[in-house]
Amino acid sequence: MAMNKDTYRQFQEELAALDRAQEERRQQASDLPMERARREFLALRERYGLSVADVVAFFPEEEGIAYLQGLIAAADAPKAPRKQRASRKKADE
Repeated sequence: MAMNKDTYRQFQEELAALDRAQEERRQQASDLPMERARREFLALRERYGLSVADVVAFFPEEEGIAYLQGLIAAADAPKAPRKQRASRKKADE
């Protein structure tokens, strides 16, 4: 039985789509929960055109203030210094 080229091509495209979906699920599973939540939050914020004020207003006042303080603290926090490698010295010959 000969397969129609269009049918075969459609089958290949469906397999590729399944592979991409599986790879995306695998990547999402390996992400840290906080990173995944951040990515989802930013997507929702962009989709609905929300500002930070809109998001903060959604929470009770105390939680909104705590959220803003956390954002400010994260922005002001100094970056962790990198460990310096010990330099190798040439032995005197």
